[in-house]
Amino acid sequence: MAARENVLKHRQKMVNATFDSSAVEEKLFGQAEEDELGDGDDGPVVFICGKCKLPVGDSMSWDGSEDGQNQIRLKRVTDNVVVGEDTRLHEATKRSLCLIVDLFCRGCHSVLGMVYASTPKNLDHKRFTFCFNVADIESYVLGSASQMLAAEGPKEQPVTLEYRGVVEQQLTEMKMMVMSMAQRLEEIDAGLQD
Repeated sequence: MAARENVLKHRQKMVNATFDSSAVEEKLFGQAEEDELGDGDDGPVVFICGKCKLPVGDSMSWDGSEDGQNQIRLKRVTDNVVVGEDTRLHEATKRSLCLIVDLFCRGCHSVLGMVYASTPKNLDHKRFTFCFNVADIESYVLGSASQMLAAEGPKEQPVTLEYRGVVEQQLTEMKMMVMSMAQRLEEIDAGLQD
């Protein structure tokens, strides 16, 4: 019985040593705290048509980019992207002929990029992904807006019935004060003219 307890204690020590909970918490929660402080990566990116500004995709479906060809690749796109019907030959590099289908914007019908339907072996990573020309799209990082409405400012409060009543009372008092000052000014002016 004592031998079995020793084996169980030894196993528990091994488990605790292998899965140190503080290290796991630091990895999980330390990372979350860094993200909350803004030290993490930028937020998700929305890709929009360069002409009519309809959203065409986002970075949640990111598949990669081709700097040499100024293209980005997405696994999925929105319904605002129309895949053309006609396939045509495209020469990606000098010895790499591909069959491609154009991608169009549903809103303005401009060409946004292409889908590789058939590729040589060295370009297989591009096959059946949505390749957008960087020159034909724009992007927006979610959460990057820094403007706030006046009512959202730190010292502002929302307009409630109580707050509105207080403001109306203050306006009434100010009107009465201005009226009495105007009357007093007229009396002084009349006294100077006599």
